[in-house]
Amino acid sequence: MKMTTDLAQWRKSQRTELLNRRQAAAVADRQLWNETITALLEHGFPILQKLVVGFCWPYKAEFDARPVAHFLHNHGSRLALPAVVSANAPLQFHEWWPDVAMKPGAFELPVPDNTKILMPDALLIPAVGFGEQGDRLGYGGGFFDRTLAAMAPQPLKIGVAFELSRMLTTYPQAHDIPMDFIVTEAGIHIIENGSMRLVDTVECAMVSRNIVTERQLQRGL
Repeated sequence: MKMTTDLAQWRKSQRTELLNRRQAAAVADRQLWNETITALLEHGFPILQKLVVGFCWPYKAEFDARPVAHFLHNHGSRLALPAVVSANAPLQFHEWWPDVAMKPGAFELPVPDNTKILMPDALLIPAVGFGEQGDRLGYGGGFFDRTLAAMAPQPLKIGVAFELSRMLTTYPQAHDIPMDFIVTEAGIHIIENGSMRLVDTVECAMVSRNIVTERQLQRGL
């Protein structure tokens, strides 16, 4: 598929279809999927308990990361929520904890009010759609792509989505940064050699720890 107008229009139509599909899913189904994904994140990524973890407030019926954020906070993580600085700038991550004072941010999503700006070691990144190469379709603003492009070395990138968001491809371009893992209610998928592979929580814990260790060495930590 050509980039330019054709791809942009295709992604726009896919985004609309996927959002409609997600928002039409039964609340009870989404709750079950949320609980399953939360358990996979808790058991598959114990390394997160030692890291600064960025997560997103739920938007348009996407995966609700708040339960896992509470779990991680209680087990030693520092948490942060993204804030939009400007349309073309990377996101800033403001420290969050349960009961922190919040204020409305972009898209009416709450952000911590005047807390410390942190640099996440890991990100839980929601997806409107995801492809078989670990490619991610977002909401169209490019905020996470710009943010990830500005981070060196990369954080541990964990895409979170429901299976109904699965696509064959999003036709990723050079600026589209693939995830390290995609977690859905069907399981944990590691991205290896441009494709997804289903792994259990034991293998995930080992691989994610190794990825974080390697990237921390690149930062001299």
